[in-house]
Amino acid sequence: MDSIRQNRVGRLIQRDLSEMFQRECKAYAAGAMLTVTVVRVSPDLSYARVYVSIFPSSLTDQVLLSLEENNKTIRFLLGRKIGKQTRIVPELRFFPDDSLDYIQKIDALLK
Repeated sequence: MDSIRQNRVGRLIQRDLSEMFQRECKAYAAGAMLTVTVVRVSPDLSYARVYVSIFPSSLTDQVLLSLEENNKTIRFLLGRKIGKQTRIVPELRFFPDDSLDYIQKIDALLK
């Protein structure tokens, strides 16, 4: 179970990354719509697992590759936003959030 501090930092990163992907980092989304769904932060706050929902899902691999290639730039921009609120900016790792695909699959099976 995550601590209150981990949850707070995770929500802060989620909010700021979402804003960044809408404004400054549109090019990194490779033409897809990108939503940051969950951010899980390690207990020492040095590592963050960022789960992103990508629409259309056919571009998932391309978008994740783009995010990993531009990881240092994204982390730098995030650091400028949250640098006053956290001591260190966590290392970011991006993972696909396939919950929407799962929901669509369940709906199709129920029909």
